Amino acid sequence: MKMEKTNIKPDRNIINKDINENNHIYGSENVQIELFATPKGVKAVKSPVRVKILSMLREGDLSFDEIVKFSGRAKSTVSSHLKSMSREGIISSRVDPYDARKKIFFIQSEYIGKLQRQQLQEDISAYIQRYISSENDPFEFFRLIFHTIRISLLTQGVDIDPILHEAGLKVGKALYEKVKDPERDNFLGNIANFWETHSLGTVEVKTLEPLTISVQDCFECSGLPYLGRPACAFDSGILESLFSLYNNEKARVKETKCYALGDKYCRFVIE
Repeated sequence: MKMEKTNIKPDRNIINKDINENNHIYGSENVQIELFATPKGVKAVKSPVRVKILSMLREGDLSFDEIVKFSGRAKSTVSSHLKSMSREGIISSRVDPYDARKKIFFIQSEYIGKLQRQQLQEDISAYIQRYISSENDPFEFFRLIFHTIRISLLTQGVDIDPILHEAGLKVGKALYEKVKDPERDNFLGNIANFWETHSLGTVEVKTLEPLTISVQDCFECSGLPYLGRPACAFDSGILESLFSLYNNEKARVKETKCYALGDKYCRFVIE
């Protein structure tokens, strides 16, 4: 066979590791504006200090002292940014259950993406024409629409990966009832069958420890031009939900290979 926010204290090594990886993938100097949906509307975050603080808070709730430590900024600087973002409705805080004198900060808004103009190596008109001239399958035309919208947004500087990931989390939660099985092999087989019957790609289990799966002909990204970073935010969200529910604890899904990176398949590591 081819085979929402918690109060759990985050692993500090993971936080630093994820921040470094994000900076490596996207380039910390290239991130210009990040967008957050708040009850008061969409807020744009331009300050590199705020972007760094928010990237840490997306990994888990933190105390003021922890934010100071991991951001490497002065207490006065961190305090000023936290107050501003609290007023804007981007973050909020609660009393530390272990020390009433301290606060725990968390994100109360929704991260919806960033504005960062990207130069693609492929002319979009030629990309569209190639699909039209080579495919008559209505499903492939739907893939063309999905990819064209995504590429058009990227060329205008709008990265919607966070929105796609959030959508994937919701789809995965709904899908779990259809594919769940107490036997892991059956559970993995059900996922593979769902992917194949819905033309999402061909799933193959590569290793069990850590659980690593590959996807050939990935609907989300095969055919995309080279982006220089993983592009399967939607699939990652689905897998995160499925394995979080199956293991009864939050799963971490990392895409290590992708068509958008120039690879011949996508690979996901589930931890």
